[in-house]
Amino acid sequence: MKAKNNPAEKPICQNKTARLNYFIDETYEAGIVLQGTEVKALRDGRVNIKDSYADVLGGEVFLHDLHISPYSHGNRENHNPLRIRKLLLHKREIKRLYGKSQERGLSLIPLRMYFRNGKIKVEIGVGRGKKLYDKREDIRLKEDRRAIERGLRERNR
Repeated sequence: MKAKNNPAEKPICQNKTARLNYFIDETYEAGIVLQGTEVKALRDGRVNIKDSYADVLGGEVFLHDLHISPYSHGNRENHNPLRIRKLLLHKREIKRLYGKSQERGLSLIPLRMYFRNGKIKVEIGVGRGKKLYDKREDIRLKEDRRAIERGLRERNR
């Protein structure tokens, strides 16, 4: 996986609640099959990835509940905002994801969407759902880290 500061990557959207609600074990980069008006809407950043999930059906991976708003200058050829979209992965990655998705408690969650060299990519994470006490612990650690950084900044002034 490449660094997130890659100049050839332009972020479209990120699923901020994914890391709060899931322990992410592995990540995969996938291409996505889109229509023309969907690409134009993504260039405008009109997408909601928050409630979406991936599923393996018949040897192919599909992305469900990804909401891409209709393109503002589209006509009657505009796309359906909630249609199921196919993800493009290698066969061995699909087999591995199928095995992971069949395990109890594991889910396939899209983490972020971005442009890489003009192509739209989706980062898929294999995650295990967190319990409420795990979420509270993460929030507590994040607040402690912020307090320490704030104290260090004040001390250096």
